[in-house]
Amino acid sequence: MTRETEAWLQLVVAGLFEVAWAIGIKYTEGFTRLVPSVLTVAGMIASFWFLSRALRDIPVGTGYAIWTGIGAVGAAIVGMIWLGEARTAARIASLLMIVGGIVALKLTTDSAR
Repeated sequence: MTRETEAWLQLVVAGLFEVAWAIGIKYTEGFTRLVPSVLTVAGMIASFWFLSRALRDIPVGTGYAIWTGIGAVGAAIVGMIWLGEARTAARIASLLMIVGGIVALKLTTDSAR
């Protein structure tokens, strides 16, 4: 696996951990529940660690935007599927626009060397 491929993979993993901790915050009840709080903080640490690794080879603006995009879209999808949040056409279209932006950033970004 090339260093560039590894960086992009680390960025995706960082984004998935961001989804996990974003959803986890809901279950901490204001960080008053020990196990959900510990798992959420662990997810935050893992997310930031993978992001920091990815940003060694991916431009920070691109990496950060994609990381937050994965987190936002992922949390919204989990919210709709798992938490019963609204599934309106406008909401789904908005998420698809974010995904389009993520894909466009990936396709137009050369990794930093």
